[in-house]
Amino acid sequence: ELGQTLERMAQTLRDQVPAARSGERGWVPPGIHPDPRPPDEADVVVVGGGVVGWAVAYWLKVLEGRRRYGMRVLVVERDPMYSRASTVLSVGGIRQQFSLRENIQMSRFSASFLRDINKYLGVPNEPPIDIQFQPSGYLFLASPQNAAALEATVQFQRDEGVQVTLLSPTQLKEKFPWINTEDVAVASYGLEDEGWFDPWTLLNAFRRKATSLGVQSCSGEVRAFVTSVNHMMTPAAPSARIKYVHVHMPDSLEYQPVACAIVVNAAGAWAGKLLEAEGLPRGLCQPPLPIQPRKRYVFTWHCPNGPGLSCPFLIDTSGAYFRRDGSAGNYLGGMSPPEEEEPDPSDLSVDHDYFQEQIWPRLARRVPAFESLRVRGSWAGYYDYNTFDQNGVLGPHPRLENLFLAAGFSGHGLQHAPAAGRALAELVIRGQYETLDLRRLGWDRLVEGEPLQEHGVV
Repeated sequence: ELGQTLERMAQTLRDQVPAARSGERGWVPPGIHPDPRPPDEADVVVVGGGVVGWAVAYWLKVLEGRRRYGMRVLVVERDPMYSRASTVLSVGGIRQQFSLRENIQMSRFSASFLRDINKYLGVPNEPPIDIQFQPSGYLFLASPQNAAALEATVQFQRDEGVQVTLLSPTQLKEKFPWINTEDVAVASYGLEDEGWFDPWTLLNAFRRKATSLGVQSCSGEVRAFVTSVNHMMTPAAPSARIKYVHVHMPDSLEYQPVACAIVVNAAGAWAGKLLEAEGLPRGLCQPPLPIQPRKRYVFTWHCPNGPGLSCPFLIDTSGAYFRRDGSAGNYLGGMSPPEEEEPDPSDLSVDHDYFQEQIWPRLARRVPAFESLRVRGSWAGYYDYNTFDQNGVLGPHPRLENLFLAAGFSGHGLQHAPAAGRALAELVIRGQYETLDLRRLGWDRLVEGEPLQEHGVV
């Protein structure tokens, strides 16, 4: 699980790599190699080397088939050590229990993909991939005020093929004796294809497979563009094409212009900022892409008398959540704050009082054993938060003709990456969605002011 992965990485830093401890430049974590300068040109430039960006790159190469002259795909990642990457700092959950049809369908596709991951992402002569999937399900608790809405959502999920059951407070107590059912009217429990896995392993698997198929990558930050409008006399052009992306080298004033035919914005929490970069005509970028970085804390704790191996990923009526982290009485969890109390996203520092004052009382009320828990650690990561409707924005930009978007998943990008990556690659290669119809996740809803509300954002 995530906690174990982070600990392994930290152990490598502490014990196995003296150069890292001494601050020697040039060291990178195991499995990551220094990237070369970007090429002068590429057919597709994917901005963002998180799991969504690498999934797009992988599917582009798969769907193009065996061509004599293959598509040149470049992935640009500004944080090659993934120290601030949303993928690696995620809690690794996957669930079917959403309220929007597209999100359910993407979860079902991704669950099938992960089940057969070695068929898709296995690389010859390398060890098989083990994402350490824990199929313990999600458990959503509803108060009396929200019971009817949860029951209606469950019926909708069942109509979409989701294996989910409703539990009364009595049934809930029988199945999970460690839960305090006070103020719980009903609960929904996922029976299949729900749980959690290791995000780092999935990211590396996509990256290694895509690289083996010929995808190139480089370290750098896209800070500017050159478009067709830059070379036109008429400033009020109805549309434009991106001709070059400027990739700035790490720790340098130098940049490399990369000529390209297509750009994919998979920059996650910074996808909105990317569309404010130098060289993009402001009039063509309206309305702005409503994606912002939102900081979320994750805390880990130990409780020897806490829930056992049957413990699901629990979402409390209060919004607090937790899951097991291994099998030795360790857990992790957190809670999204209300809109008016969003923490400053300028860094990834952790407010430890937030756990003591906001999360722990809620956890201890729901699981009495947690009254005596002992906090072990914490970290913060980013949601690529879509302030418009908390759902991904997927597909072509309406006025930048060769720009495609894959961002804004608001916390469920990791689990939807296999599906979203394929969907976007289908648009690029074949001009239409084929596996899943995700047209409603496109830009049109932003222009028309019609949000697709997802009620299952955690």
